[in-house]
Amino acid sequence: MKKFVVDASVAIKWYLPEEHNAAAERLLNQTFRLHVPDLFFPETGNILWKRLVREEISKEKACTILKLLESAPIKVWESKPLLPEAFNIAVKAQRTVYDSLYIALAISEGCRMVTADRKLYNSLHNGTLKNTVLWVEDIP
Repeated sequence: MKKFVVDASVAIKWYLPEEHNAAAERLLNQTFRLHVPDLFFPETGNILWKRLVREEISKEKACTILKLLESAPIKVWESKPLLPEAFNIAVKAQRTVYDSLYIALAISEGCRMVTADRKLYNSLHNGTLKNTVLWVEDIP
């Protein structure tokens, strides 16, 4: 069974019609084990809040998605033990500590982090972390 860390940009595509939905939905196949830091839930909540403010979704739909995320097939890891490594990654890679928590978890678990955040992917895929980050469309 292959494992991946998934970020909020991927998971939101499981429930909202967006570009790269089909690729993101492939991760829900039972042949994959998915991991996230606990920051994942506030991040997805914030994405849904932004969509609500922009009137792209209703409050009811946002609440339904939040409930679905609670039962998604993901293993949740506490952020606190990942924070020192995430901070080091953030400093070296010039990325936020938030993004770096996902990368630190991937390193800790010996797997790759899947993202649909083009800016994040582009900033990492040619550097020292290139073997840690995977574009959502490139899921094997």
